[in-house]
Amino acid sequence: MASLQQSSLTLATKFPSFCSFSSTPNTFKFLHPFPSSAISLTATTPKRISNFVPKAAASTAAFPQDIGDVLADVTIFTATGQSVKFEDLWDQNEGVAVVALLRHFGCPCCWELAKALKETKERFDSAGVKLIAVGIGAPNKARILAERLPFPLDCLYADPDRKAYDVLGLYYGIGRTFFNPASAKVLSRFNELREATKNYTIEATPDDRSGVLQQGGMFLFKGKQLLYAWKDEGTGDHAPMEDIFDICCKVPVA
Repeated sequence: MASLQQSSLTLATKFPSFCSFSSTPNTFKFLHPFPSSAISLTATTPKRISNFVPKAAASTAAFPQDIGDVLADVTIFTATGQSVKFEDLWDQNEGVAVVALLRHFGCPCCWELAKALKETKERFDSAGVKLIAVGIGAPNKARILAERLPFPLDCLYADPDRKAYDVLGLYYGIGRTFFNPASAKVLSRFNELREATKNYTIEATPDDRSGVLQQGGMFLFKGKQLLYAWKDEGTGDHAPMEDIFDICCKVPVA
């Protein structure tokens, strides 16, 4: 527990926009995403990290059968600024694609997930699976992440209006962003987060600050059929990568 507390304090020091802890033990003061304001929450500090274990988030049952058709018509942008529809990102008949919806490009956890995706891209390629990473912000914000992380530009897309996030019903709000118990997962990945953010800059944060309250998710499609769905319960509550690979290996690729 001591190491987790140390990690949380170091995290707060490096990323003051992510969270800060007041000197009062039972008061967590998280910075609001909008300038010159803050949110405070008084609560009892949990005694064990096991109190933070989130419920399973991977299920396609909550999505309509035509979700692939609905998503196909959504327009986003390449990292270089060209508009593109989801239906043009992979073969809509037999192609297999992992669609990772990151948080906003200025979120440290977004950088951590992007790094993990980059490091597993070769496995996706070997399995015939296309990797598509979408983040919140304008294309120039996507390029900041791509250049500084780095991350392959041809796999990165920008959704400044959060259209895909709305279609997929991903979680949004102050509570989900700052106070959800599932976010405690981040503390167990502190080393990965630190490594991913060596060249981090807050300049990647979208100009429209409302986007920082949006959570992400992970989806696996074969054509328009949804095979796997994960909605992040809170900031940093990423889908288990091995679960995705397990499904990818079982899906015959045309």
